[in-house]
Amino acid sequence: MRYLAAHERAARGTFDFPIELYHVDVNHPRYEMPFHWHMECELLLVLEGRLALTVEGEEYDARQGDCFFLPGGAIHGGTPESCVYDCLVFDMDRLLPESALCRRKYAAVIGDGAHIRTRLPAGGTIGRIVRELFLSMEKEQPGYEFITTGLLWQFIGAVVQEGLCVPASEESRLGRQRADQMKSVLRRIRRDYAAPLTLDELAAEAGMNPRYFCRVFRQMTGRTPIDYLNYYRIECAAELLCAAEDSVTDVALACGFNDPGYFARLFRRHKGMSAASYRRSHREEAQQKEEDHGSETSSSDRP
Repeated sequence: MRYLAAHERAARGTFDFPIELYHVDVNHPRYEMPFHWHMECELLLVLEGRLALTVEGEEYDARQGDCFFLPGGAIHGGTPESCVYDCLVFDMDRLLPESALCRRKYAAVIGDGAHIRTRLPAGGTIGRIVRELFLSMEKEQPGYEFITTGLLWQFIGAVVQEGLCVPASEESRLGRQRADQMKSVLRRIRRDYAAPLTLDELAAEAGMNPRYFCRVFRQMTGRTPIDYLNYYRIECAAELLCAAEDSVTDVALACGFNDPGYFARLFRRHKGMSAASYRRSHREEAQQKEEDHGSETSSSDRP
């Protein structure tokens, strides 16, 4: 089971209704959000705590009630702090019904390099529509597909009406070019993270000299390339610890750490506990969930 990917290719929802809701808390395997992208749009709503969110190199301190729009293809990642958040991922082009007039206006809003603002107003019309969207997808009551589609059209209409679209600029075009170069690096890290990757190899993947590459990568992710590589390796190791029975040493080796002592120090720095404690804690939480679910099931079966 692999949750970590630089470019997510998983289909969202169904072919006829390409939209899916994700609820993320500390027990979710993707609680940490390594940098990635997908071709669908995404709405992110913070329910509790804080999320240090980075989108295309811009940093946001996301708190309870904050809402963000992430356009398709945008590189984004985040570090949660006692955070619970919902994500609504959807294919806007396939989801919205054909309408020549609306298509033209929609293209005028987000076409040719323009984009919807990342941080959206928490209150007002936009905030209400977004909350209703999440509620519709959460409850899935009869007819929710029609309600959800209508709310998405309302969302686009409110964006136009409230002037929440940023026009294209030379700076944004340059940013997209740099993002494409960073995507190549993120794909390489995802594919070869267990190999002894060097800074020069990652810089060559981006087609940049190492010094300039380090500066651009840090602007995009908030980390140096090697720091991010080790962070990604630790996330892969954490996932393996929860999903496999391999020893901690074998997990370390499988994730590119040839020095178990260095792995142990780095894992504790990132996760706040040893690898063995992390595995034990995750299994105890999973067992508790199963017991709670079993108790709820047996209670519902009582006459």
